[in-house]
This record gives sequence, structure tokens and C-alpha cells, in this order.
Amino acid sequence: MVCLGNICRSPLAEGILKKKADAAGLDWVIESAGTNGFHVGEAPHHLSQKVAKANGVNICDQVARKFSSRDVEEYDFIYAMAADVLNDIRKIAGPGMKGTNIKLFLDELYPGQSRDVPDPWYGDEDGYHDVYALIDETCDRIIEKYLVTANSSKHNV
Repeated sequence: MVCLGNICRSPLAEGILKKKADAAGLDWVIESAGTNGFHVGEAPHHLSQKVAKANGVNICDQVARKFSSRDVEEYDFIYAMAADVLNDIRKIAGPGMKGTNIKLFLDELYPGQSRDVPDPWYGDEDGYHDVYALIDETCDRIIEKYLVTANSSKHNV
């Protein structure tokens, strides 16, 4: 799960998908990162933490890190929260990028529409609730999509 700073959208996606994967009995490794280094070492945004907690998801122990080219080889799937993030991932990954395992997160919910998860950083708390709901629904779709194959293998997301 990758966004710009790894403090708003991707920590929510990591926390939500972890909770859903655990509930489904899936042995998945799920992590998040950001394409810029502005918040490395920081906890998720306080409103991301608040909204996650209100929905029974604890993301308080997460720490922002920067996406690296090594992530392309380490993870089976990489989801970008927005098109600009996807472009940054391509630049960071360079020639080692596996094309098919990197895609826009919302393509799981809206195939082929190239939609971005809105960045709640620029708004108020309501935006965080909206983003949570959108990420939650998309994570349900990811679990449904990979549940059959995931039961027979371990995935890193």
C-alpha cells in the first residue's frame, strides 16, 4: 500500500487489509510506504488514527517509511493510492519494476477507471471518514478476489 507520505491513506489501507486478512485466516504480509520521505519515522496522521480506531482498526504502532526499489521484488502486489504515486513508484523502481504486480488501489473496486483515493490531508475529519469507507470497501474486494488463491499460498502486499 503506497501513498505520498505514508501517514494518511496507505496506513489506513494497511491496517484495514491486515484486519480483514486476519479475519479471513489469510497468511498475508501487508505493509505500507510513501514515495516521498517527508514523514519517515512518524506515526500515521492523528485523524487517520482516530478514524481507524473508531472503526476497530489500530494503526497507532505504524511508522512511516519511504518506498524503495527493493519493495518491487519483495512484494507480490503493490497498490498505489493515486496516479501520481504510481508514477513515482515507476521512477523509484526503475528497470526492475514488475509491471503486472503494481496497480492503482481503486482499480480493484472500479476496474479500468484509474480513480485515485482522495488525499484527506487537505481537508477536515469528514474526509478521513470518506477515505476510510472507500478503502474499506476496496479491501473487501481484494479479499474476495484473492481468497481462493490466497488459501494455497502466502502473499506479501
